[in-house]
Amino acid sequence: MRAERVGLLGGTFDPPHAGHLAAARSCRDALALDRVLFVVANDPWQKSPHRPVTPAEDRYRMVEALVAAEHGLEASRLEIDRGGPSYTVDTVEELRARAVATGLPPPALYLIVGADLVPTLHTWERVGDLRQLVTLVVVSRPRSPTAAAPPGWQAEIVDGPRVDVSSSELRAMLAEGRDVSGLVPDAVVRCIRRRRLYAVAG
Repeated sequence: MRAERVGLLGGTFDPPHAGHLAAARSCRDALALDRVLFVVANDPWQKSPHRPVTPAEDRYRMVEALVAAEHGLEASRLEIDRGGPSYTVDTVEELRARAVATGLPPPALYLIVGADLVPTLHTWERVGDLRQLVTLVVVSRPRSPTAAAPPGWQAEIVDGPRVDVSSSELRAMLAEGRDVSGLVPDAVVRCIRRRRLYAVAG
């Protein structure tokens, strides 16, 4: 029985947008991944001290809307259900343990990050353990450094989407009532309106 090939795209997703979706599709196709999990952070510990973060349940529902019609892309609430600060190494270990507990081989895990995150990897929790458990996938992004593999990691480089957008810019646009067509999929916009997020009325 072959090990499942699983991509992990973790994040705050506040809100999720077309760039996230395009990056996941690119990695799924380039690396022949069986699934890509959008792992919604419960408490994004490197962000929450510095700005208000939309409640995890709302962010999960937006990600569900983002991937609902996508083959091989799934919303994951593993970190939400675990509670507390969200550390990627804990998520990786849990996914491996779950597979073994059901008699399956540990999955081959591909940790997907934007090129802009590579310089911060050394600040992640138990990064030495994480480096031994995953293949790092570095995705190029507009306005980011050239995608490159950091030393000591087993890594792949994937050409990323040309979608030049960030969640912080989108939060501002939504709060101002500006049009986000093409940047946020319609299903996510409908979810935002239903849940009255970012001061957007339903």
